[in-house]
Amino acid sequence: MSIRLEDAFPDQGEVALDSTVMTSERRYTKALGNSWSGTRTRLAYRHLAIAFAILNIGISLAAVAIFFLLVSIRSQLKPAIIPSGYRTIGQQWQHPNQTTALISSLTEDLSGAVTPVPVHSHNDYWRATPLFDALSTGCTGVEADIWFDDLTPNSSELLVSHTRRAVIPDRTLRSLYIDPLFGILNAQNAGLQPTAPLVGVYDTSPNATLVLMLDFKENGTDLWPLVQHHLTPLRQAGYLQYWNGTSLIPGPITIVGSGNAPFDLISANASHRDIFFDAPLDKLAEDAKYNHSNSYYASVAMSKSIGTRWGGRFSSAQRSKVQSQIDVACERGLLARYWSTPAWPISLRSRVWRELVDMGAGMLNADDLVSASRWDWGFCTVFSLPLCGW
Repeated sequence: MSIRLEDAFPDQGEVALDSTVMTSERRYTKALGNSWSGTRTRLAYRHLAIAFAILNIGISLAAVAIFFLLVSIRSQLKPAIIPSGYRTIGQQWQHPNQTTALISSLTEDLSGAVTPVPVHSHNDYWRATPLFDALSTGCTGVEADIWFDDLTPNSSELLVSHTRRAVIPDRTLRSLYIDPLFGILNAQNAGLQPTAPLVGVYDTSPNATLVLMLDFKENGTDLWPLVQHHLTPLRQAGYLQYWNGTSLIPGPITIVGSGNAPFDLISANASHRDIFFDAPLDKLAEDAKYNHSNSYYASVAMSKSIGTRWGGRFSSAQRSKVQSQIDVACERGLLARYWSTPAWPISLRSRVWRELVDMGAGMLNADDLVSASRWDWGFCTVFSLPLCGW
């Protein structure tokens, strides 16, 4: 005799059945909920990805718009190129020995409408066209580091380079500076009356002198005779500014010795000096021997003179020290020049330049000649972004 479970326990069967159905329903609901939750998560991630993509596109478009805006502003503010023979020579120049021929072949004015500015072309020999890049922007100072020519036996040449290892045989003081300046001044003064004052390298300011600073990189006493020899053509033509024992006689070129230049030899001839010294600006107040009869520049590295500029600005003590040094140089008739000034960021560089000029620095030391000589420094940065210098 068999008894069915539902017959023996009729209520339990229904309960079990109901429980099974409810469990299935709960599992289905939970699965459905999990599926819906996963879908919502995926949709959220998708929306987030779309928003992120849109944001990136917006930022990219804004960056492109800002870039073209800056390019447009820069093109409006950028100083116009001044045509001149100096610029033409710079564009055609490929080798130091070409210079004399290029000057002779010019059919345009050498200096054109270029206006001289008190800017010193630091390490001028590094430029694409030494001397002529500086002249085309109106600089009134150029710099050449000089070495003995150990590459050629029995040579009397002086090589121009920043380091001994970088010297090149054809880049000499004569080929890069002496011969070109001699040719320029001959062309500038051609046809003048014998009694007429000599004209300098700039037509717009014919009385302006151009400083050729020679940085003696080796023993100054040994270099001295060769320097004197190389200056002979400029000296004999009357192109060198000199001290005659009582006053300074103007000339189109002023020679300044720096580095290891021998001050004792420079100052030895009391009645005729046509090489002047680059006096130590930070020591002028304690040493009265440097004055306009034997020196022309008074220079110092800014970092050495005043130390670190915290926040990129002069402290009141640093500003007072710089002003005091400049004042002493002016009292001695010397041009104060600070080198090793900041080059970056552009806003800091421009601020330092402006402050030095406002305090009366006589010569601005610069690597970026166009920015230093032609740009309005107040517009070198817009929204803290640089416009000049790139």
